[in-house]
Amino acid sequence: MLRPLLLAVAVCLLGTNPLAASLGTTKAAAWRADATRTVEARRFEPSPARRTPSPRASYPWRRNIMTTVFWIGEAAARNNPVPNDKSSWDTRWAHNYGGYDNPDPSARRGFLPAAFIPRQNPFYIALPYNDVTRGGTKAEAAAIIPWFQDTFVRSGQSVCKGRWLAIHYRGRIVYAQWEDVGPFRTDHWEYVFGDARPTPNRNQEAGLDISPAVRDYLGMKTNDHVDWRFVEFSEVPIGPWSLHGDNNCFVKLRRGTGRDLADARTTPSTTRAN
Repeated sequence: MLRPLLLAVAVCLLGTNPLAASLGTTKAAAWRADATRTVEARRFEPSPARRTPSPRASYPWRRNIMTTVFWIGEAAARNNPVPNDKSSWDTRWAHNYGGYDNPDPSARRGFLPAAFIPRQNPFYIALPYNDVTRGGTKAEAAAIIPWFQDTFVRSGQSVCKGRWLAIHYRGRIVYAQWEDVGPFRTDHWEYVFGDARPTPNRNQEAGLDISPAVRDYLGMKTNDHVDWRFVEFSEVPIGPWSLHGDNNCFVKLRRGTGRDLADARTTPSTTRAN
């Protein structure tokens, strides 16, 4: 039972295809050089016959991107043409999350909905590209997604779902997972992975949707401009985004090792668009 779980966690730790990795010896995982945390984890060594993930430089920041708030269970409206009970990658999104992620501040407790503890990470976002269509992986995905070769498992399984982002707003940085597609578009890879700007839309050229938890951590009161970039899991520090969710790499790792990562921090410094 342990091996399947650890293979799944390999994707979170190394960004590698679990089918192309074999269980190695227990090592201290190499975390951030600035020592924002110290965590020991199982490490996976790729088979010599398999492709070794190539090192890559930090992903660039996308600056001054109009950002709007969306939430699981949100009803369809003029600026949200598709209801959010389903996501592009999860037809039972609201059910699997555990309920309605009420954005009303009076209906929240900390960064969670007051009515329940989410079964998925409440720190989630949407970007306007889906790498899957009609049950298969899009033809351009291998060429445009930087981590594709390291994480691809089979056609029709997204390599974008669950990917981590850092989002900066007025001196604060939050970390969240990519769990849906939008706003408005599902094909704008030139912006998501390239240098293009978001295209005009009904939300002032919005190019990023964020959950209520992300909004509250950043202290955003209305739709506003933020900076964002992709990050590797090894770059993500311990925080409120590391505590909850069956889809959360931190939770998977905690269950696999029996160690509470929240106590391991150091003293730091179907294609749709929502």
